[in-house]
Amino acid sequence: MNPYERCVIKSFKHDGRLHRMWLQNWLVPAERLMPAHAAESMIVLINDETPVEESSGKRWTSKVPAVTVFIPKEWFNIVALLEPAGVRYYCNVASPVHAADGVLTYIDYDLDVIRFADGSMHVVDRDEYEANKQLYHYPAAVRSKIAAGLGQLINRIKNAEEPFCSDKAVRSYFTQWKKEAGGGER
Repeated sequence: MNPYERCVIKSFKHDGRLHRMWLQNWLVPAERLMPAHAAESMIVLINDETPVEESSGKRWTSKVPAVTVFIPKEWFNIVALLEPAGVRYYCNVASPVHAADGVLTYIDYDLDVIRFADGSMHVVDRDEYEANKQLYHYPAAVRSKIAAGLGQLINRIKNAEEPFCSDKAVRSYFTQWKKEAGGGER
């Protein structure tokens, strides 16, 4: 029996417009979370060759296995991309996640932080953030939360806090899922 629940991840823009959906993700059961991850009530999902649908309706399939981490109440989320050269973390500055009935949703606020396998880090899409801040009229309270979320994310990376302290942890989630669930249903 597959202990992993199938979930959909949906990201939206500030105006409520759908941005992107990851259609096949597998929720790691709470009892299988690493103790440090369980202590922060992290929500951990796995995907491999998942169909992705853009707001335009265009569909494509992800090519890199991934472990996605949401930390309740935090203004960011983390996607650990399990690449042959090492784990690359693609982090979205975003509203806290909302989960209901197998669907996880958040608002994407454009700014992204990439932590490469060699440990280097880059903030990207500042121009997109500046444009959308004007387009969607981000309120001051939201801009403040975005800035705080970006700062907390950068500090978490610099201080090698979970889930950035060990690539082994995110790889083990994927390996265990493949072993127990046969890689999930496609």
